[in-house]
Order: sequence, then C-alpha cells, then structure tokens
Amino acid sequence: MERLAGRIMLFWGMTRIALAVLAGAIGALALPPYGFVAALFIAFTLLVWLLDGTASHPENGTSFGLRSAFLIGWLFGFGYFVTGLWWLGHALLLEADEFAWALPLAVIGLPAVLAVFYGFATLVARLLWSDGFGRILALAAGFGIAEWLRSFVATGFPWNAIGYGAMPIPLMMQSVHVLGLFGVTTLAVLVFSAPALLGTRRGAVPGLAIAAGLFLLHLGYGAYRLSMPEAGDSKQLTVRLVQPAIDQAKKLANGDREAIFKTHLELSVLPVAEGGKRPDVIVWPETSIPFILTENPDALTSIADMLQEGQVLVTGTVRSETQGAGRPPRYYNSIYVIDDKGQIVAASDKVHLTPFGEYVPFEDVLRRIGFDNLISLPGGFSAAADRTMLTLPGGVKLYPLICYEVIFPAEMTGGWADAGAILNITNDAWFGRTPGPYQHFLQARVRAVENGLPLIRSANNGISAVIDERGRTFSGLSLDAQGVEDATVNIDSGPKLGNNFRERNFWAIWAAVVIGAVFSRMGFIFGKN
Repeated sequence: MERLAGRIMLFWGMTRIALAVLAGAIGALALPPYGFVAALFIAFTLLVWLLDGTASHPENGTSFGLRSAFLIGWLFGFGYFVTGLWWLGHALLLEADEFAWALPLAVIGLPAVLAVFYGFATLVARLLWSDGFGRILALAAGFGIAEWLRSFVATGFPWNAIGYGAMPIPLMMQSVHVLGLFGVTTLAVLVFSAPALLGTRRGAVPGLAIAAGLFLLHLGYGAYRLSMPEAGDSKQLTVRLVQPAIDQAKKLANGDREAIFKTHLELSVLPVAEGGKRPDVIVWPETSIPFILTENPDALTSIADMLQEGQVLVTGTVRSETQGAGRPPRYYNSIYVIDDKGQIVAASDKVHLTPFGEYVPFEDVLRRIGFDNLISLPGGFSAAADRTMLTLPGGVKLYPLICYEVIFPAEMTGGWADAGAILNITNDAWFGRTPGPYQHFLQARVRAVENGLPLIRSANNGISAVIDERGRTFSGLSLDAQGVEDATVNIDSGPKLGNNFRERNFWAIWAAVVIGAVFSRMGFIFGKN
C-alpha cells in the first residue's frame, strides 16, 4: 500500500488527470442502481493520495499547491457527476429535432459546473492539509461545506450528494434522522477516506479505529431504530397509487390527451385485491391531467363518477391563473384534492422549480446576449411563494413535494411537523430506463427517514411506492410497470425532530472536524506531530 500510495502521489500530467477523473467515476458506482458502497472507499483513498501529491511544505507559501488541489477536486467531481448524471440527456432526446443541440450542456456542461463545488472542497482541504489523520479531517470538512453550499447556491442541486452513497438500504439510512444529509456526508467522507492512511502509516491506527467506530455506530443506530416498535396511536390511511407508465413522447403529443386521461380513470377503478380495503385516497402522478382541469367541467364530472362515496383523488395537474386584460396567464405545476362530488377541496403549487425544465433562469439577460436557443427550452411555469399543506376531508395533512423538490432537505419547512405523511408525485418517464429514476427514489426514501414521516409516492413512470418513516418500502410498483398498488399508511401524529436540530448537529460535526484539522495543521507546520 505504501508503494502504491507513493507512486500515485508522484503521478503527473495526463496520468494524474485521468486518475482523478477515474476516481470520481468509480465513486459514482455507489449510487443507484448499483449501490456498490465499497466504490467510495476506493475513490476517496485515491483522492487523498492525489492531494498528497499537491502538498509541498506549508512554509513555501506558493499558490501552486492550491491551484493543483482545486484542479484535482474538479476533475474528481467531473468524473463523479458525468458518470452519475449522464442520463439527463435522455430527456432532450425525446424531442431531438428541437433540443439535441443542448445535449452537451446536460451531459458535460452541468457536471463541469457541479464539479466546481468539489474543487472548492479540495481547496478548503488543502488549506488545512497535514500528514496523518489530520488530512482526512480536512477533506471531510471540505466536502461537508461544499455539499451544504451545493444545496442552495444558484437555486441548489444536491442530487447525488456523497452521503447518499452511505445510505443504500434502510439499515444504513437511520443516522440521517439525527445528523441530516450533510452531517452524514461529512462523516461519510471521513470514513471513506480513512483507508488512505494505510499508504502513509502515520496516524493509521487511531484514524482507522475512529473510522471503524463511526461506521459501526452508523450500523448500530440503524439496527436499533429499525427494531423500535411502531407508534401505537397512529391513524391509518388506505391509498391507491396509480402508475400509468405512459411514454413521455406520447404525453408530449397533444392528440393523445383524452386517451391519457381515460387511462388514469380506468386504472383507478380496478377492483381491490381479495381481502384488501377500499382506498380512501387515489393518487395520480405529476401533471397527470393533460389539460387545464378548471376549464374542463366534463373532466371533473368524470372524476366524480369514478370516485366512490367518501373517496378523494389527489392528482398532479397544471393550474392557470389570469393576470388581467392584455396579460398572459400564469401557469403552476400543482396538486389538487378532488372529492366525490367533483369539487376541488385543496390545492398546492410547486415552490422549487426545475431550472431549464420548468423555467429559464435569467431569461431576460440570456435573451439580450443572444442565447435564444436556451430561451426556447421547455418551461413556462411560475413558482408559488409559499407551500400549502394538503388537508384531506378526514383531517389528515399531507406535505406536498412535486418531482425533484424531494431531494432538498431545506424544502421541509413551515408546518411540516403537523403533516401525517410526505406526498411526492413525479414523472420520471423523461429519463427512461436509466439510473435517474432509481437515484430519485433513493433520495425520496432518505427524505422520509430524515423527517420521520411516511412517504406516499406516485410516478407516471419511475418507482411508485409507499415507504414508512424508516425508509422501508412495503408496497410499490417498479420502473415500467403499469398498474395500481393499494397500501395502508400509518399516519403518526407524534412529536418529530426538527430540521433545526439536524442543522445544529451538522454544524457541530463540521466544527469538530475543522478544529481537529486545524490542530493537526498547526502541529504539521511547527513540527510537533
């Protein structure tokens, strides 16, 4: 190991560049649908040794080491994000004649931008770099703050944060309930980087012992929480998930709207399995109604005829809002709750829109400087100012998250603690049979565990499922399956840990690793290690 580490530290030129990109690409194998957690141990071990090669003596005071460290982190991130996000290009190929030109922006451009955060992470780590276990702490601090920034800078895109690689199964998800995504990410980088200590020996025994202890605590807490009994006073809600699995190209064709609507109605009235309970709530996916519902009273009548007495439909739809004479209407990506009389009894609009999918950021600026092709990308939605919880006729409250809103820990705000479950509706048919739907599903599960709430998830295509508050999927439909799934959800109205609690824990963890890295750095500079 020492010989291998020494050789990697001395790599230069294209060999060094290729290895940094390869290390990031290897790390992406920990993500769904592969879930190969060991890949991140390999990736971060290589990253530490590559960064060791940038570390000259701290008294030299040159900027060369900092530039080299940033480049290594950027290359690592580029390999990680290209391998983990290449499937985004699939959406552009659905209308290839119009949007194929943007394929390089999705497959290469976005990873190149996101990689800047990992370059920043290794730059921060290099400022605190030392020998021994201290440099492992420095890298954990760098990635912890970088992933936190990635969750909100420029609207945020925390997709495939490193911490998700440490949470492939419910046993390994439970720590997020206490530490939050970024607390888990910080400690995960520490654990994944620890094998690099075998290549230099200094600090290997205590460093590996700490990493092993953290990993065992991670597993132990998971086993403990999964063994805890279910809440005894929870209400029960029987839901029917409808997954029509309609091809996205068909959804984009205006002539198929009535057929699509009819498919949803027909699936919704399929008989309940023998011994099963009649659903209280039927859930349709994101934008499942392919027209403005309030402008089509016949459609509301059809929904009322479909629903049995006491049932409600929760459906994704597009809502329009007039702005007055001479001004175009606003459109919202919305959720309606419709009762058995065809009345809309509750509604909620999407707050966090998808850039270049639902709106074009800086549209006026881009138009002025001549980027008309970007302006023509699909979009046209407005964002809601506030999120509105959905209250069902029986009093159960659902916290609505539309599509990729579920990947943002910070979207669980306001009165979320009063919710009985998270509702996530989506349409992952945009991404076909690629890793995208599997990655989206994992992040939705982690959000359920993080907030201690069951998750009701309906996808046009993707993965529709009912997930309990500990991330266990107990009923669902797989990718490309068309049909319905009936399940009973336990609605727990008990106290929950707040986001502020998890945020404080993240900052306490981050401060601890920074302090450890600083002390190690000082010892390195003054020769006291």
